[in-house]
Amino acid sequence: MLKPHEAKGGGHEQTIVKRGGGKHKHEDHGGAWKVAFADFCLALMCLFLVLWLMAARNTESLQQILTEADGAKTDQGKGVMPEQVGGPRGSLIERFPMPHNANADTPGKEKSTGSPASSLAPTEETKVSYDTPGDLQALSRALSAMSAEFGLASNLESVITPYGLRVMMHDTDHQGMFVRGSAVPTDRFRSLLRKMGPLFARMTNQMLVVGHTDALQYADTSYSAYSNWTLSSNRAMSSRAQLLAGGMAPDSVLQVVGMADRAPLDAKNADAGVNRRIELLILTTAQARIVASMFGMPDVTSKLTEDVDTALPDASLLEKLRARLVPTTSLDKRHQK
Repeated sequence: MLKPHEAKGGGHEQTIVKRGGGKHKHEDHGGAWKVAFADFCLALMCLFLVLWLMAARNTESLQQILTEADGAKTDQGKGVMPEQVGGPRGSLIERFPMPHNANADTPGKEKSTGSPASSLAPTEETKVSYDTPGDLQALSRALSAMSAEFGLASNLESVITPYGLRVMMHDTDHQGMFVRGSAVPTDRFRSLLRKMGPLFARMTNQMLVVGHTDALQYADTSYSAYSNWTLSSNRAMSSRAQLLAGGMAPDSVLQVVGMADRAPLDAKNADAGVNRRIELLILTTAQARIVASMFGMPDVTSKLTEDVDTALPDASLLEKLRARLVPTTSLDKRHQK
């Protein structure tokens, strides 16, 4: 466009160019999409970080459950204080493992609930022996009261036998003792076993811990595969570990046995809940001595032939025989000189 004075004066014309006028399609949005994409990437990264932290914590919790379940001793000596460790794959994020005992507290301080651990170790004066039917009946009532306290009254049965008290803790249709197919006890069963620990710590009797499963088999039936034999043995060992965690003395357990599905209570139903059970056979003093002698050194006469038999000599008789032979041997040496 020409200015008026320039047209009249004969000067050179100046051209003025106006830019713009049309709009591009992408200019309607401007740079807002870039901000939204950045926010989305940031949220996605935060989500991945949270999922990673949850996976790391779940893995650690599962390892702790398995460690307590099978009674492994690999974590002993670490104490109850959380130790500072790095995250997986060399991460610098610090994680604090959960204490190994739910009731554990800082060393040097008393526990807030319950009696101190030292009170779980009874003195010799407080030891009780359950040998008569009346004693075993009283023990049965105490165990039944404990099971009712934890909502497991229908899961526990006890029978007085000539060799002691047979306590059967089995599954029902509504409540199981272990996580199905594993040796991890449920919360209620774990609490019940630990509650039984101080009661068993006061007795002089010894017990057998026997694990039983139902007749359902695993898909892999090879000889080296995980089977009901392994499962029943692991569950028996897991029960022993929980009793010991509750304060029971280690020498109270005479034997831990896994019987798989060889002794069902309901033989007609392969998957009956009563077949999946843990039995505590609290033996009388005489019966415990008999069971121990079955696996100890033989001390009975064994016939070899018609007129010849053998027996392991008594240690005290051997000592007396040696004492009588020593003077005779000394005299023989003097005569030889």
